Amino acid sequence: MGSSKKNKQKKTLSLSQDEPTPPVDEDLMEELFAQLDSRDQAVQAESVLVIDEVQAEQAERMNIRSRQDAKSRFKARQARKAAALQQAQSTPDPENEARLKKEVEDEQRDIDKICQDQMLQVREINPDGHCLYSAIADQLAFLGILPASQANYAVVRHAASAYMLAHQDDFLPFLEPSAPEDLSDSGTMTTKGFERYCATIRDTAEWGGEPEILALSRVYNVSIHVIQGGRPSIVTHNPGDMGGANDDKQIVRISYHRRMYGLGEVRLS
Repeated sequence: MGSSKKNKQKKTLSLSQDEPTPPVDEDLMEELFAQLDSRDQAVQAESVLVIDEVQAEQAERMNIRSRQDAKSRFKARQARKAAALQQAQSTPDPENEARLKKEVEDEQRDIDKICQDQMLQVREINPDGHCLYSAIADQLAFLGILPASQANYAVVRHAASAYMLAHQDDFLPFLEPSAPEDLSDSGTMTTKGFERYCATIRDTAEWGGEPEILALSRVYNVSIHVIQGGRPSIVTHNPGDMGGANDDKQIVRISYHRRMYGLGEVRLS
């Protein structure tokens, strides 16, 4: 009796990985679990073996399905990015250009109003890919946190990279892999991918974003306020958001000009 059930299970195990996950034979499983109460130890042992095979097979198929879904999501994200880039580089459309021009003007008006209300003025930062780090470096020097000789994007990039690398668990789950080889079975970035990400922050002109701002907020123990058009008009990043503490008087203020594809640094007038 046990042998026939085992043969039946082998047919299930022989299915290819590309086929849909077959349903578990409930009748078979009920009989197998019933045989666990058998006085015949050989029957018990064979039942345990077949049950383990069934559960292991189901778990493996679930893992395969999870990996396939993660890769599909990654490919979909990459396709959307490519489509957006292609649209941005397409032949100029007068109507679209007029709309974009208005968005730039509206954004600038919103930022100017916030700065006026808070008695701030915008200092231009070269939009060269290092702009976030250059802006924060300038503000850190203004606050007396960094000496002028160290207030540059290279120092700030290194600080962000080193902190993130030392606190992988705080950042890795929220980062999106940039290449298929950096995608783990669970759909998150791999450790190797994270190490490459941190090296990119340190060594290239790759733009920075929210993860890097959070890291720098903790490194220098300051709040970083990002002024932008739209809502919310000010995005606040505090070291306390990740377990730190800071002096509320130590605030780095930068402005994000999304429509102009650059970052400006804001300081008190």
